[in-house]
Amino acid sequence: MLGNLFGVSAGGQSLIKLAFLDPPPAGGPAHAAIISSALFGTISGGPVVNVLSTGVLTIPMMLKRGFNKAFAGGIEAAASSGGQIMPPVMGVAAFVLSAVTAVAYSSVIIAAVIPAIAYFGALFMSVIFQARKQNIQAVGREVTEDMRLTRDDKIHLTMIFGPISVILLFLLTPKEAVSCGWIGTLFAYEQQFLNGACVSATLPWPIAIIEAAAGDASSAGWWASALLAAMFFLDKRIRAEPGKIVRALADAGVVVSTLYLMFLAVSVIDFSLNFTGLASYIANDIVHWMRETSQAMGGSGLFVFMALLSCMALAILLGMGMPTVPAYLNVALLMGPLLVGLGIAEFTAHMFVFYFAVASAITPPVAIAAFAASSITKEDPMITGLSAVRSGVVMFVIPFVFAFYPELLLIPEAQFDPTGTGSKYLPGYDGEIHWAPLLWVCMRIALALYLRASVLARFDFRKLGSAELALRIVLAIAVLWKMPLVYGPGIVLSLVLLVWHARRAQPMTPGLVAR
Repeated sequence: MLGNLFGVSAGGQSLIKLAFLDPPPAGGPAHAAIISSALFGTISGGPVVNVLSTGVLTIPMMLKRGFNKAFAGGIEAAASSGGQIMPPVMGVAAFVLSAVTAVAYSSVIIAAVIPAIAYFGALFMSVIFQARKQNIQAVGREVTEDMRLTRDDKIHLTMIFGPISVILLFLLTPKEAVSCGWIGTLFAYEQQFLNGACVSATLPWPIAIIEAAAGDASSAGWWASALLAAMFFLDKRIRAEPGKIVRALADAGVVVSTLYLMFLAVSVIDFSLNFTGLASYIANDIVHWMRETSQAMGGSGLFVFMALLSCMALAILLGMGMPTVPAYLNVALLMGPLLVGLGIAEFTAHMFVFYFAVASAITPPVAIAAFAASSITKEDPMITGLSAVRSGVVMFVIPFVFAFYPELLLIPEAQFDPTGTGSKYLPGYDGEIHWAPLLWVCMRIALALYLRASVLARFDFRKLGSAELALRIVLAIAVLWKMPLVYGPGIVLSLVLLVWHARRAQPMTPGLVAR
């Protein structure tokens, strides 16, 4: 319901304008497209709606700057699909993920932060390399008058940030913080202890509402929707035609009905899988086969990696062409037991599947977000879909990274040992965040993503030859390897390669590079 209300809000258009305030030089509109799609996607949660809302503005500006049609449509589709993994609101599938795993939605938001930063950071690098490849030079600001923030736009932005602030307030505030925490202390409420628990003697009704809704995603959504409905009247167009609010609520009812039909179909599949035991049979057979061949593959790490590849292939196959929610549920029901059987925490396993469900929007042959973008660029839909995969391929890489490095998800649930033997947590983990090792892993990820982005563009400061492309792929994998004996030399060789490449490219002029 909140997504539909945001869809008719004037704040959505103002949010797109906000992305164009100070676009980066060479990639200007393409970078702004990524920012606007991330911002708009987190409030809409739908890749097609996102493409059609932001793409009609950003794609023509990218084409005007000189980006080719396939890249412009692909980067818009990839960025719009990423809106479903962008905190704090994300999409409906994230709420389903929270319900299935019994992990608080506030924890899901926290877990999504680093992967979302990595995804959109990789898209930024793709734009940089594409701008260099097409020799697109920095020019003066191209933002037209109708894309500049006006006084009304600044008012309309409160219609976005107000409800999101309400969501964050409710999700990130523990119930105990209201009566006996910082809120109770701030307002000097009288506190008393009942059966050893601290409670407040009297709370004003606004504070009592906060206490009742604290930590509950549904309550946060309802109150954010109520606030947005009231703030609609800041928009003079809504004041002139208040029926838009009723139509938005009616459309939300259609969306809810559609979701219930999806859940009904998925529940039949779930019952069939449980009744026949098919999911367990497939999981056990694959795990047995992988364990039989694990010694030949050289150890448990490679064994898990090959099993994850199998899961990825099945997830893409089963989720192709489906909306995110049923794609996630279908794959999670079938592949979840397999991932847990590999010793991966249940929440991490579901996040792994969730990412591939989101990626179905840009995965040919049925890439609905890319097809929507091609309707704007007038480029071949399949070419646009392939370009979207090339730009957003990190969506297929990140799940493997946090499967091996669950600390990137920042919550204890990602470190739980599913086997239930010995320690509560996976070997080497204690449920805490250790910032120095985490920062080290993030730096390695950044280096690997840089190498990956340059390989997909086949360009860095100059065109990359086949040998250098192959070397960069190998080094990108080595940098993310768990063993120091592998990632240590990988980092050193990567830095040497990048310095060598940059120095070789220095004497070449931009015109020669383009040719």
